[in-house]
Amino acid sequence: MGSIFDILGPVMVGPSSSHTAGAVRIGLVSRILLEDIPIYADIKFSGSFAATHKGHGTDCAIVAGLLGMQSDDMRIPESLKIAKAEKLKFYFSNEEIPNAHPNTAVISLQGKNGKRITVQASSIGGGKIMINKIDGITVNCSAEIPTLVVHNSDEPGHVAAVTSLLFYNKINIAQMQLFRNERGGYAVMVLECDQSIPSSIISMIEELPGVIKVTYINPGE
Repeated sequence: MGSIFDILGPVMVGPSSSHTAGAVRIGLVSRILLEDIPIYADIKFSGSFAATHKGHGTDCAIVAGLLGMQSDDMRIPESLKIAKAEKLKFYFSNEEIPNAHPNTAVISLQGKNGKRITVQASSIGGGKIMINKIDGITVNCSAEIPTLVVHNSDEPGHVAAVTSLLFYNKINIAQMQLFRNERGGYAVMVLECDQSIPSSIISMIEELPGVIKVTYINPGE
């Protein structure tokens, strides 16, 4: 059975849950994944996002999320002006992405401390989103429950090391997905968990041999 949220949708600044609330969340999760304060954003819209992003305020919504706003923030319509004041440079363009959801955006970010990331995400209705790709690697996670995204070299033992740490700390894995760009290349683990993950555990994972980067998304924070 779905929740009342699934029926009523999110508390948000309009006009559309898909084009506004979902777009804000795409921007916000992209900011979290960057692990830095964005100073540059190249935002590409695909499908219906490309056709209607100005009229539906999707451009303002994405930038609002990049600034750290939530979908009910009354400043969303003014986010482009706020971004300029906060020295966040942003550029919009349209690009058709084959086989992508109609409401899809690709956001390439650079942070204040030099970090970079490219996120492809789609707004799937009711304010919900799907993170499709991170730096070109498919991940397909909703970021609705505590989620670990572990970037590592594609070598034996990494999955066992990470899952063992979670097991010994009584953190249950609700769903796990594994992706890589090629055999022996760059790999990503996506672990959606039932419990919040303490920062001490995340630090331990970061110190494991072969781990390149760990990102934690906790929608409850």
